[in-house]
Amino acid sequence: MERLIDPAAFREVLGSFASGITVVAAAGDDGRPVGLACQSFASLSLDPPLVLLCVGRSSSSWPAVRAAGRFGVSILAEEQRAVCEALGRRGGEKFEGVDWELSEHGAVRVRGSLATVDCALEAVHEAGDHYLVTARVLELTARDGGSPLLYFRSAYATGAFG
Repeated sequence: MERLIDPAAFREVLGSFASGITVVAAAGDDGRPVGLACQSFASLSLDPPLVLLCVGRSSSSWPAVRAAGRFGVSILAEEQRAVCEALGRRGGEKFEGVDWELSEHGAVRVRGSLATVDCALEAVHEAGDHYLVTARVLELTARDGGSPLLYFRSAYATGAFG
């Protein structure tokens, strides 16, 4: 017999797993950046190089990122909390005040991030109230130093790494 899982308990227990925070962004039809904050991001495969991310089906920004077909994933540094908050908002001009650049692949990258991953969309699968997205890695960059912005137990956290 399958037990029903209480949504509040689900969030509380799985919130014990710290995750990094990313920005997933692309150039919209008008050339302006569109994107969202995303904490569900991981490497998937070395050969071919693939990553995966999970995006809420209610996201108003995801359809524009998906339509672009290419996007950047910027792994946020601890000092980029304001960037996360801006991209986590619904509607409005999310990139106002965010320092970004367009890569040669057409991916939007947030400057100052710990790392960026330029991606080409591979597949999108419906998974409950989210989409499970796989993408091919086109280019990778990382900077020396810095600590990640983390999300842990429903709050921002930082981690000092050597």
